[in-house]
Amino acid sequence: MTDSKPIFVLNGPNLNLLGAREPHIYGSASLADIEAACAAKAAQLGRPLVFRQSNIEGELVTWLQEARDKACAVVLNAGAYTHTSVALHDAIKAIGVPVIETHLSNPSAREEFRHVSLVGQAAKGVIAGFGARSYLLALEAADALASDQKSDKV
Repeated sequence: MTDSKPIFVLNGPNLNLLGAREPHIYGSASLADIEAACAAKAAQLGRPLVFRQSNIEGELVTWLQEARDKACAVVLNAGAYTHTSVALHDAIKAIGVPVIETHLSNPSAREEFRHVSLVGQAAKGVIAGFGARSYLLALEAADALASDQKSDKV
C-alpha cells in the first residue's frame, strides 16, 4: 500500500559505530549498510523512508514529535536510552503514531540492566535479536500498522 507519509527509522547513541563496535554482539554491518537495506525494503513496501541517527536524547525526542505529523510509523532503536529515557517514553506516548522498538541484539539475553525497556513500555511492539534483519522485520511491522491505522480512518 502506498502512503505519502514516510516511515521514520530513528537510531540512538553509538549506533553510528556499528560495524566497528563489538561486532560479536552487534554484527559487522555498518549503519550505512542498514540504511541501504532499509531503503530497499521501504521501496519494496512502497513507502518513503527517513533514516536518522543521533547521540543526543533531545534530538530523538524532537524527531519523534516531528513524526506526529510527518510519519505513518516509527522504527526506533534508542540504544542505551531504551533503558533510561523517560523523555523518549513520554514522547512515544504523546505522538499517536505506531512505534516499533528495535534492537540488533536481544537485550533480555544480556546484562540485567538491559532487561527493562522504558521505550518498549510505550511502543506498540518490540523486535530484537535478529541482527540487522531486526530493522527489516520492524519495517514490515510498521508498514502493516500504518496500513491498519489508515484503514481504520476510512
